[in-house]
Amino acid sequence: MMSAIPSLATKRGFDTEIWVQRTIVVGGVVFLLLALLFPLLTMLVKSLQNRAGEFIGLSNFTAYFSNPALTESILNSLNIAVWTTLIVVSTAFVFAYALTRSGMVGKKGFRLLTMLPLFAPSLLPALSMIYLFGNQGILRNWLPVDSIYGPVGIIMGLSFWAFPHALMILITAFSNSDARLYEAAKSMKTPPWRVFLTVTLPSVRYGLINTIFVIFTLTITDFGVAKVIGGQYNVLATDIYKQVVGQQNFQMGAVVSVILLLPALVSFIVERRVQRHQSSQLSARAVPLQPNRSMLRDLLLTLFCFIVCGFLLLVVGMAVYASFITFWPYNMGLSLKNYNFDMMDGVGWASYFNSVQMSVWTALIGTAVVFLVAYMSEKIKPMPTARKFLQLLAMLPMAVPGIVLGLSYIFFFNQPNNPLNLMYGTMAILVLNTLVHFYTVCHLTAVTSLKQIDNEFEAVSASLKVPFYTTLRRVTLPLALPAVLDISVYLFVNAMTTVSAVIFLYSAETTLASVAVMHMDEAGDTAPAAAMAVLLMLTSLVAKGLHWLISHSILQRTQRWRQR
Repeated sequence: MMSAIPSLATKRGFDTEIWVQRTIVVGGVVFLLLALLFPLLTMLVKSLQNRAGEFIGLSNFTAYFSNPALTESILNSLNIAVWTTLIVVSTAFVFAYALTRSGMVGKKGFRLLTMLPLFAPSLLPALSMIYLFGNQGILRNWLPVDSIYGPVGIIMGLSFWAFPHALMILITAFSNSDARLYEAAKSMKTPPWRVFLTVTLPSVRYGLINTIFVIFTLTITDFGVAKVIGGQYNVLATDIYKQVVGQQNFQMGAVVSVILLLPALVSFIVERRVQRHQSSQLSARAVPLQPNRSMLRDLLLTLFCFIVCGFLLLVVGMAVYASFITFWPYNMGLSLKNYNFDMMDGVGWASYFNSVQMSVWTALIGTAVVFLVAYMSEKIKPMPTARKFLQLLAMLPMAVPGIVLGLSYIFFFNQPNNPLNLMYGTMAILVLNTLVHFYTVCHLTAVTSLKQIDNEFEAVSASLKVPFYTTLRRVTLPLALPAVLDISVYLFVNAMTTVSAVIFLYSAETTLASVAVMHMDEAGDTAPAAAMAVLLMLTSLVAKGLHWLISHSILQRTQRWRQR
């Protein structure tokens, strides 16, 4: 009789563990349903109603497409996205080739400089373009068109902002090459141009296709650059803002949101299909490619990298310089006047500290939620159907533009009969919105890290009757710690610089710095707006520096087993 007691206790413990696992999986599904899918469905319903809330079918869409001024925004958005994608992808392709396939010097320095735009809000390059090429810009006469306010300014600003995203993907694509193919081509005396077409391009084609779709999606859905420097050149993202804020026409704003969601969704689906067809580029017998030196080629590529990095530094440097000018262009003396935000429109320094607070909460809560959900979807056995659905929901945020997600939150959380209405207008809804907006990249990072950890750890733990949460805390989390730290800093930096996702959700007490930049620019305080944008960039850079120091210190102690 006594021998049955431990067995019964073990069974109860096992049942409790299964119950906890299922609860967490269901909780993850419910979280993404409430924070993503239900708001999007609410927006879709709103687009089919009139202002009185009555169902009118596709009448709003008919009214939209019958208005030439509105439908022109679709062509404008496509025009901007196509040209920016062409410029960014071609430039990043050559730059990535220079960093991975040439013998030029200074590669690490060039690589670090190209990371700068990742830490700047998208509003910063737009403001910098105004000081460079605006009506009173220092390089106004260099501009080949009449005005920077329009498609040229938007394309230049977006090219600065999107460049590092394209470069990261292409560097990865170029790094996975088999030297034996090039040695075979050399032994057959194949001309360099033919080697490029038959060996190099095929080896990076999937990375190149992914880059095209990623940049197209980023640029067609961007709000910040077009809002600041677009002038009268309307695009879909700014149309949503004008319909909601300018005309209080929420139904038409929902219609434009649905239209903007379609190209992003199509691009996302195509990119996913391309990834599924991607085959391995490196076999077990592959030989790493060691770039050889060529004086003329390396010199030309170095010059090209200097020009690209010069443009990036010019944009950042101009914003920093303008933030210290007393009164452009009449008093060019340097001062800290523009950093006296309490005297400007935009709630002053309070908006900056609100951004820091939101970013910290997003990083802390988001990292825990993302890693736990990723662990449950990858490392446990129960509820396979629910876990597959969870994976699908986790991938959706990548296809949803920030401004569309923000408007969806208005429709869903601002309903009086919604129990979650208590969150509306608080810091909590800003944290939730920002986490969901950047959820997919974090989820993919966590899943990639977890896939590299052998499932034998969980199998052995289960055979020894060790609870899964003990294995998670003592084995899995330490092994995946580098990815966890990367997720935290990614969420912090993006929360500091985002504007499109939160533009509709802040209140008088929760105004954010990125939103304050836009409001100061609208009020004519362009220099203080530049100062706030520079402050956001510096904060992100400091956060990244602290992340590196902390990571280096922690990983030296916890990841020593990786070193030989």
